[in-house]
This record gives sequence, structure tokens and C-alpha cells, in this order.
Amino acid sequence: MKRVIVGLSGGVDSSVAAYILKEQGYDVIGLFMKNWHDDSVTISDECPWLEDSNDAMLVADKLGIPFQTVDLSMQYKERIVDYMFNEYEKGRTPNPDVLCNREIKFDVFMDIALELGADFVATGHYCRKGTITKEGKEIHQLLAGSDNNKDQSYFLCQLSQAQLAKALFPIGELTKPQVREIAKAQNLITAEKKDSQGLCFIGKVRLPEFLQQKLKPKEGNIVEVDESFETYSRITPAFNSKENELEFLSQKPVYSLSDGKVVGQHQGAHYFTKGQRKGLAVGGTKEPLFVIDTDVEENVIYTGQGKDHPGLYRNVLFVTNEELHWVREDLALSEGETMSVLARIRYRQALEKATLHKVASGLYVEFKNKQSAITEGQFVAWYLEDELLGSGVIS
Repeated sequence: MKRVIVGLSGGVDSSVAAYILKEQGYDVIGLFMKNWHDDSVTISDECPWLEDSNDAMLVADKLGIPFQTVDLSMQYKERIVDYMFNEYEKGRTPNPDVLCNREIKFDVFMDIALELGADFVATGHYCRKGTITKEGKEIHQLLAGSDNNKDQSYFLCQLSQAQLAKALFPIGELTKPQVREIAKAQNLITAEKKDSQGLCFIGKVRLPEFLQQKLKPKEGNIVEVDESFETYSRITPAFNSKENELEFLSQKPVYSLSDGKVVGQHQGAHYFTKGQRKGLAVGGTKEPLFVIDTDVEENVIYTGQGKDHPGLYRNVLFVTNEELHWVREDLALSEGETMSVLARIRYRQALEKATLHKVASGLYVEFKNKQSAITEGQFVAWYLEDELLGSGVIS
């Protein structure tokens, strides 16, 4: 009998995942991960992790499976929280959920599970796993979840073959309403529980306040750049190679104070991210202002009016070799090779047509249509049909 350790988060998805595994005849153990939490920045007085671990325990009890809690706050703080501060300080915008899966759920947590004699680790993610044989070797595929509204393959875009080999996603074929139905039919306490919002590890946190603990507020200018700024209408020169053209198109405009007018003050450029609209507190413009770039060195935020402002759009981005990851190592491109794919630069974004170009220093992703707010530090993930092949950090 194969043993599966399921990460019970106290939510409905992982509860139903545990139920399904038990029905399938696995020896199931529920494990709740206590993650880093900081009461000074949570939004309400409630203590979400206590409530969640309690719900997880009640579900395990109802299903008749052993249950325990593991405290991973230290690893969390080192691998996720410190990394986030670091990235924000550099003016990049990290994605803690992707990291949390790579570094915690399928690494630290998986090691604990394997020590407990587990054959597999299961989570309540809406994605599927496929296994094919190629040249006599087993290769695992990361496939989109069947529920289009809920597909979470993007959050797992950094998993490796070794991690996928040990992973199970029991609810990947189901839709959210079906999952809730099963939970109701089984009288699980989490059946009606709202989906958790916010960062995977901090629960309900106000991000600027969380960041302010490490990154001190410092006043700077908010500059509005008009859409007639000459860089936007510059003619693309003729290039002698595709690589030079891609390099040119992947460059974001470089702004200086003289390129626009000062329209307000902010409390720290590192609290803002590209495409952000809320929190600027500048009124009197015809269209709302959006952040088109931040300069953390000079502590300036550059903004533009309206969501169609040309400063928000680019169609080429670059990933360095160090931050390039193939889930399907067997399909990794070699220098000079290209591949037509579907790609997204954020969770829940519809997949967009793109071409990958592998060069010596990394990988260019060239989108057919311009993309809004391509953000350094976020992940780009690419697919063939419903299979996620690889991902990288936007540089």
C-alpha cells in the first residue's frame, strides 16, 4: 500500500484531495505546515493559522487519517521572506507563491514526507500530472487543471522532474464547484470555507506595511510621462541579426526626471510595482495614473495616464540562463533554436502566442501581441497546448 502525505492547509481543496486519496486506497497522512507569520502586519486580530490548523485537524479526524503539524517558519523566513525583501529592494517584484511551491511544499515539506516513509506528496492544486515514456525513460508532465477558471499550473512552474515524480494532484480533473460538492457530501467542515486570499505564507497581510519593516520609507517624486514621449514613437532600426533586434525590443525605456512632470510624492519606490494603479494618491488627471516604471536608485516612480499608455507595453522579455528552468528538460532549447509556444507572465492571464529564442546568455520570449506591465522578478511560463514546459524569472 503506497503512502501519501497530503499537505492539509485547512482549505476545501486539500481536504477533498485527502478524501479522494483515501478512497483510492492510499495510506494517507495529513500534515499541516505552520509557516512564518508576523502578527504586527496582519489585517485583523484573527489568527488564521490557528484556525486553519484546527480545520485541518477536524478534516483529518473526520476522514480517519493520522494528522500532525510541522513548523516550517524558520525555512520560510530564510527562503521566502528574506528573498522577497531582497527582490523588492532591487526594485523587482517577486512571486512568493511560485517560490513557496518550489522551496517549501515540494522541497522542505517533501523531505519531511519522505522521512516519514511517504511514496508521494499530494497537494490541493488545480493541475494534473501526466507520465510518458521517451527513449525508455519515464518523463513527467505538468498539465493544466481541468477547471479553466482555476488552473494553477503556473504556480508550479518551477518544479523539477524529481519533484514531479513524487507529486500527486488529486483534484486536478475536478472543477471548484465539484470539489465543494464532494466536501459537502462528506460533511467536511471546510466545504463552505472561502478561498484564502493573499500571500501563500503570510495570510492576510498588507504588503506595504510588511515591506516597511525592512525597507524604510523615504519620500520621492511621482513623475507623469506623457504618451507623446519620443522614445515611444522611435523607429525600430534595421538589425543585422534577430538577436540584436530582440535585445533592442526587450529593453525597457530609461526615464529621467526631465522626461515628465512631477505630480506628487510617494513614500518609497520599492513599495510600488509596474502596472499598479492603487496607492498613488494623485488626483486631477483625466485618466487614472498607472505605474510604468520605478527607479529604486533615484527613488522615483514614473507613471502614465490610462491602462493603454505606451509605457506599459512591450512584446519581448529576457530570461537569463541562471533563472531559466525547464520542467521538460528533454525539450530544453539549445543556442540558436526557437520554439512556438503559448505563454503567460502572470497567474490567471490568458495564454498568449509567443516564440522562444535561445541565445548564449539566456532566452528571449517574443510575444505576438504587446503585453502590459512586463514586470522584472515575476515568472514567465510557457506551454504547448495544456502542458507547462518551462519558466523563468523576467530580468
